[in-house]
Amino acid sequence: MDNAFRLFRFRGIDVLVHVTFPLILIWAGLAYGVFEGRGVGGAVFGVLVTLLLFGIVLLHEFGHSLAAQAFGVEVKRIILLPLGGVAQLGRIPENPLQEFVIAIAGPAVNFLLAILMIWALPLESGGLSLQTLRNLLGNSSGLNAAAVLNYLFVSNLFLAIFNLAPAFPLDGGRVLRALLAAQMGYVRATRIAVGIGQSLAWALGLWGFISGNLFGILIAVFIYVGAQQEGQMIMVRSALGNLTVNEAYSRRAVAVTPHQTVGEVAQIVLQSSQSNFAVCEGSKVVGMLSYPRLVRALESDGKNQLIGTVMHPDVVGVHPEDRLFVVQQKMLEANQEAFPVIADGAYLGLITRGDLGEAVRLLAALKEAG
Repeated sequence: MDNAFRLFRFRGIDVLVHVTFPLILIWAGLAYGVFEGRGVGGAVFGVLVTLLLFGIVLLHEFGHSLAAQAFGVEVKRIILLPLGGVAQLGRIPENPLQEFVIAIAGPAVNFLLAILMIWALPLESGGLSLQTLRNLLGNSSGLNAAAVLNYLFVSNLFLAIFNLAPAFPLDGGRVLRALLAAQMGYVRATRIAVGIGQSLAWALGLWGFISGNLFGILIAVFIYVGAQQEGQMIMVRSALGNLTVNEAYSRRAVAVTPHQTVGEVAQIVLQSSQSNFAVCEGSKVVGMLSYPRLVRALESDGKNQLIGTVMHPDVVGVHPEDRLFVVQQKMLEANQEAFPVIADGAYLGLITRGDLGEAVRLLAALKEAG
């Protein structure tokens, strides 16, 4: 991922930190040190507990990841962002039991950590109460072990309970879908879970608006958009079904060579509707040339540059038998408009986002026509 750097690798899973992550540490230092008037000690406390909190977030994501690996699901990476973390899985299993276990594993880690923290907290023998939790929330004024542990205990519980809300993209949305999918079709279960999640988002957004809580409004937008994206993804996967690249790719897509000039390829673009090109030496693909790269090359050094000097050398090829839905997800993750179709090391053509869009529209029209 271009905007993240790797911290470490565990069980074959890369743990990445987004370049914007330091912003949350700066905010924590300012919030505790400046805005609350606690000085340097408060700022240190804010940065420390924020780092520890993200350690808990990381354990939460490893809960999902290790459960996924137990079912043979690829875990591509875990990314820590200023507002949380995400474990990127190669696929979401349609088996309800598997999805349920993977989704519940993250909050289960938090509940386990909360139980362990109870033993270390200086609580009365009567156990937890609402008043105790209020005291814990307000007990982080000083930089000491008890204050840090108190803060982490409450934050850990909040993380577990919040993530179990039945709304995509939270874990609770996937738990709800898994439970529904055990009784009905996967697509119908997704529609119901998406509808419930968006209804909750509207309610949360309305509450945030009435109470003037901007954070509540932001969370509502996050949940609503996440639910919408999940619904769209499942609809596309349902529409594409088991169709393969072989049924949708452009066999007439022209390939260029590294020795052609930028000006020559620009003329091909003007004379045809093709804007992305595989760069080949013989039948072997050695690079890709996208339309944005072509335009930047024209604007910077003119039309006499060789394609070999401006092409993207990292080739992500797909096979004619690859599923279209899988290819679409690869395109979104790589932020690419086209992939070369390669079989036995030889270039066959291109599969583009436009090809995928046409396939979805055609299938929808056929379904509408019965």
